[in-house]
Amino acid sequence: MDTIFSIFSFLFGAVVGSFLNVVILRLPDQDQSIAFPASHCPRCKTPLHWYENIPILSYLFLRGRCRTCKEKISIQYPLVELSMALLSLALFHQFGPSLSYLVYFVFIAALLAIIVIDIHHQIIPDVISLPGIVIGFLASFCIPEVTWQQSFLGILLGGGVLYTIALFYYLLTKRDGMGGGDIKLLAMIGAFLGWQSLLFVIFASSLTGSMVGIAAMFKQKKGGQTRIPFGPFLAISAMGWLFFRPWILTLWQWYLSLALPHG
Repeated sequence: MDTIFSIFSFLFGAVVGSFLNVVILRLPDQDQSIAFPASHCPRCKTPLHWYENIPILSYLFLRGRCRTCKEKISIQYPLVELSMALLSLALFHQFGPSLSYLVYFVFIAALLAIIVIDIHHQIIPDVISLPGIVIGFLASFCIPEVTWQQSFLGILLGGGVLYTIALFYYLLTKRDGMGGGDIKLLAMIGAFLGWQSLLFVIFASSLTGSMVGIAAMFKQKKGGQTRIPFGPFLAISAMGWLFFRPWILTLWQWYLSLALPHG
């Protein structure tokens, strides 16, 4: 049965990943609907047949090109589908066929969409993060991984910490260094993972973001004016906590044992 559920979780993730591609493409454009029209080539607008809309496989069968206009199809489409399929499989192996699997499936799907949208447009849509805060908090009453108190504190601290950092940065530099979308995203992460996750998420995202930011400064040659989206670093760090929490806590305890004096 585990093999059957594993296959199902992979396929389910791939199908949802296909839908996420529609969300990623259309959600940033307020004039588009994620429901209508049906899937079509973004170049020639030709509607896709069912066999052209099979997650991952259709891209391989079509050799990465539209059947009608022969234009290249972005590699992003199969990558998002494959990423969601693998993340779904990882969630199943961690939580099994449970309500926790479904809750964190929604969470991971939201994070994946946010990562790609923020990379392309440097925005985090409120229509994802704000409902995510509510869903994460309500879910805390139903799953064992986080209590409602931990979730509530996660929302308050998650939003409050980044807001404070952004405020101080603005007062010091008179520039907006962090968008409101990042603040709402960290509140959503706190809602799903609890306040205990925030120290790691902020530390890991700041470390990786700084490394990428320094590299971007050298490449773009804009100095302090260089801007990179911070949402992907927050989202990936949250995934890290979700999947590797025991190892992270073990490393933290090992570090403390080295850092603190022994009596």
